[in-house]
Amino acid sequence: MGIPVERVLRNQRIGDKSTPELYYLKPVAKSHKVYDIKKLARRIERTGALSAEDVIHVLGALVVELKETLIEGNRVHIDGLGTFYLSFNCIGTEKEKDCTVRNIKKVNIRFKADTSLRLFNDSNATTRGGDNNVEFYIQGTTTTSSSTGEDNGNDDEFVDPTT
Repeated sequence: MGIPVERVLRNQRIGDKSTPELYYLKPVAKSHKVYDIKKLARRIERTGALSAEDVIHVLGALVVELKETLIEGNRVHIDGLGTFYLSFNCIGTEKEKDCTVRNIKKVNIRFKADTSLRLFNDSNATTRGGDNNVEFYIQGTTTTSSSTGEDNGNDDEFVDPTT
C-alpha cells in the first residue's frame, strides 16, 4: 500500500499572482497516523525480545540523552537512522562589539538521514520494489492496462483499495 497524494493548482511562486498556475502533488490531509512512543513500543515488542515497557524506558532515556548531548553542542549519530545536530538564526550587526550571543534568536534541531535510511520514489527508482522505495498514488485516479501490455501513461497512479 502506498501514500495517498492529491493534485493541487497553485501559483508557481506562492503568494506571487503574476506567476503561472501549475499543478503540484501534496499529501492527502488526515491520511496518516501519528505514532507515539507507546505505539512504537508495542510494534517493537512484536518483533524483538524486549517488552513494551522496556522499549518505552529505553526510548525515553534516548530522548533525554539526545537532548543533553545536543545542549552541550555535540552531534548525535545513530547508526541506521542519521545525525542530529543544532543550528541557529542570528541577527547581523554592523559593529563587532554588538554581535553577542543575545543576537541568536532561534535554535533548531536538525536531522540528516543516514544513507541506509534514504527513501526513493518507487515509480522512478532504478530498482522497483526495493526496501527503501516509497510507493505513492494519486487518490481517486485509476489505471487501465490493455492485454497488449500498453497502459494509459499513468503507471504511477492507481486506486487505493481501502478508499
